[in-house]
Amino acid sequence: MKQLFKDYEVRHILVQLIFSITLTLSCTMFELIIFEILGFLDSSSRYFYWYLMLYLLLFVVIVLNPFYIGYYCISNIRYVRPDYIKHLTVLTWLIFLAVFWKIGEPFPIDHPNQGFFSIESLVSRIGVIGVTVMALLSGFGAVNYPYSSMKFFMRDVSETDVLNIEKRLMQTMEMIVLRKKRIVMARKQQLHMKVDSGNKRGIWEMISSVTGNKSDENINQLRLEIDGLEEMSRQLFLEVHENRNMLMRIEWSKTWKGSYFNFIGYIFSGYCLWKIIICTINIVFDRVGKKDPVTRGIEIAVIWMGFDFDINFWSQQISFYLIGCIVVTSIRGLLLTVTKFFNRMSSNKSSNIIVLLLAQIMGMYFVSSVLLLRMNMPVQYRIIITQVLGALQFNFYHRWFDVIFLVSALGSMVTLYLAHKPPVKDNMM
Repeated sequence: MKQLFKDYEVRHILVQLIFSITLTLSCTMFELIIFEILGFLDSSSRYFYWYLMLYLLLFVVIVLNPFYIGYYCISNIRYVRPDYIKHLTVLTWLIFLAVFWKIGEPFPIDHPNQGFFSIESLVSRIGVIGVTVMALLSGFGAVNYPYSSMKFFMRDVSETDVLNIEKRLMQTMEMIVLRKKRIVMARKQQLHMKVDSGNKRGIWEMISSVTGNKSDENINQLRLEIDGLEEMSRQLFLEVHENRNMLMRIEWSKTWKGSYFNFIGYIFSGYCLWKIIICTINIVFDRVGKKDPVTRGIEIAVIWMGFDFDINFWSQQISFYLIGCIVVTSIRGLLLTVTKFFNRMSSNKSSNIIVLLLAQIMGMYFVSSVLLLRMNMPVQYRIIITQVLGALQFNFYHRWFDVIFLVSALGSMVTLYLAHKPPVKDNMM
């Protein structure tokens, strides 16, 4: 609460409660995945809790969150009478349900025997949205993390370069002030000439009018020069700001923490390139992995390297730690992204809406995480998850993730290159 709402206080207890319930249900689903691997609780108990948590989370994501998002959006509209808020909220929620149902039509996710309120129909549509969000965030993170942490992507900037740009910025500001002073002086001169021209006649009035027109031309010319100089000052200010940040990054990279993140950046760069290649191969050849990383790694260790060990024991242990790392990093990464987004977008009026929107995204994100995590688990641990989720097209979601990840990663590369392109040196000053 203190970290997320530190700038804009969310006073509505219901909003805080909805966000907390969504996060709790999402984390409980990950906890049930760990229970599947450990064999904790009886199988029938885990099966019951899977259904319970999934139905509760679906209720929050499809009914509770959208309803109150619509309510607070309509409440913030000044021209809506208080008597009409509830009716418009119900209408907005019905429109959301219609759009939510239509989302599934372009995708091969429907089954002839599925009803509107079946788990398969609801989860399949949430999965399309959630997997899209996951792939977009994953693609951007895989590209942005190496760029922001590795020395290789840092421009060589010195304190002298920054001081020179700051000097140019100060000179530009002085030129702007000087021209604005000249405009003020020209206007005063025009005012005096108009007063004097009221007492003159004939040829002197004609000379004064001609002189006044020249003064107008000078003012217009000065305004054009000021516009150009102000644009230049904005560009110089942005360049100073970027170079100052780069200097801070260079100093940070010399610390132990910077060296550690630089090393991790190389690992992420390799992962990003590997993931782009694998996604491209999967899309081109319409391929979906059949075996989880744990099973594949054990097969390589046993068959190709000749190691002899207890396969069942190590399969459980490695699966536990692998899924645990994925769960922790997923929750941490999403909450950090949510915090940054909230602090940038929220205001006193929109804070409730932003919190509910983030709760909505979080619920869809974690439901989709369960769909994709299923592939990272050995077959013996997928049984209950497959039974609970029903006849879903799991292969479709993995292919869809590959497509969106590839688009997001390549788009992030182009965007970061264009956004942080080194400034072109000019000789205007």
